[in-house]
Amino acid sequence: MLYDVVIVGGGVIGSAIARELMRYRLRAVLVEKECEVGFGTSKSNSGIIHAGHHSAPGTLKGDLEWTGNQMWDPLNADLDFGFKRIGELTVAMNEAQVHEIEALKRQGETRGVPGLEIWDRERTLKAEPNLTPDLLASLSAPTAGVINPYEACFSLVENACINGLELSVENPVLGITPEPDGTLTVKTRHGLYHTRFVINAAGVFADSVAAMVGLNDFRIYVRKGEEYLLDKRLEGFVQRLIFPCPDPVTRSKGILVIPTFDGTLMVGPTSHVVDDKDDLTTTSAGSDEVFDKVTQVVPGISSRDCIAEFAGLRAVADGEDFIIGPTAVKGFINVAGIQSPGLTAAPAIAAMVIDILRDEGLALAPNDHFIPTVPRRVRFGALPIEEKIRLADENPRYAHLICRCEHVSEQEILDAIHDGARTLDGVKFRTRAGMGRCQGGFCTWRIMELLAGELAIPISDVTKRGGGSWIIMQREEGEQQV
Repeated sequence: MLYDVVIVGGGVIGSAIARELMRYRLRAVLVEKECEVGFGTSKSNSGIIHAGHHSAPGTLKGDLEWTGNQMWDPLNADLDFGFKRIGELTVAMNEAQVHEIEALKRQGETRGVPGLEIWDRERTLKAEPNLTPDLLASLSAPTAGVINPYEACFSLVENACINGLELSVENPVLGITPEPDGTLTVKTRHGLYHTRFVINAAGVFADSVAAMVGLNDFRIYVRKGEEYLLDKRLEGFVQRLIFPCPDPVTRSKGILVIPTFDGTLMVGPTSHVVDDKDDLTTTSAGSDEVFDKVTQVVPGISSRDCIAEFAGLRAVADGEDFIIGPTAVKGFINVAGIQSPGLTAAPAIAAMVIDILRDEGLALAPNDHFIPTVPRRVRFGALPIEEKIRLADENPRYAHLICRCEHVSEQEILDAIHDGARTLDGVKFRTRAGMGRCQGGFCTWRIMELLAGELAIPISDVTKRGGGSWIIMQREEGEQQV
């Protein structure tokens, strides 16, 4: 069996490419080493859709940032993931930083980003009264937004599968062999895939995948970013994304205050190169760095409000820019080094990959039966009380709250499992169950019971996020250790 395309990697980039491919009559498969799509870098993403003015001109980042920004509204209309435009403020604390934000404004205007304005101290504090009164000015960018990146991955791949994509998870790629006839053979844990094209969207492991076909012309190193989630009592403390002024040398966006789509504030990330591509540890030094920086801009935030902490890894290529394009190996296409603003640019990257495949000789006949939408999901906690009562009267499982912190019902948990959740994190990222103040202290066991019952597996087989992330260890027959 010959595939047209094998996509390696099910982060937001691979997921966006998969959905875009299914607009055409193609045989494609997405292979992902984790137990679900979005469980690598994408699940730990800051969830920011950048306004379009940050990335330097003359780079792929700069070309694709604003293009991608504009594509999220129609995507969200089709796929109904968490997304809204809340705007951002980049804060200047001194005269030199005022010049920096003025330069950012000109850069954005050259790119066509609308609505950019320099606000003085009075206007900034009127809009965001909990910022420090020591600021001088800010750059307002209303086109910025926030998104639940894991929800976007789930919805993109769900839609792609509705339209014919094959999905294979817990299936790492072990090798890729170019064949004499110009095709490629992809060896995975679950078998071989023969294909005309391979899309290398493997994130922090993209250089290792490229090396499988003898390409060693770039290196991926990883920057770890630690982020800290704050108690929901701070919801509304700031309304917009709050950026410090970028460093004029490194151009780093710095440590941010992020009102997430669901209202919870998040602060971070740090940015430190690490050698281990599996290093997701958080540290006291990282916490100190984040809260020291954040409180300079928003002094009312405290580390005592932290309810959860996590780390993510950014795939940084030599030269810092995206690497997207065909290679010396026929049919092998790199989509590598996709760091910030990669999430923002993801839809534009997917469209670019389609153009590359067309230029490389892949026939792209439109799929006349393409379905652009996915079924709408109930978010019980966000509904008006009258609608909650109606649903609970019709289905008692809506009346049974599994997660008290986030008001997630039993029916929503069951829907998530039927949609493909196989782990606690799979349920959490689809429903928010376990994301609240108690961080799963109340709901974890009941979710595990529902997973075990619906999947017809022993409860000891339920994991946090696949692999060896066991919650229960079976010690002896009839004895469990939690």
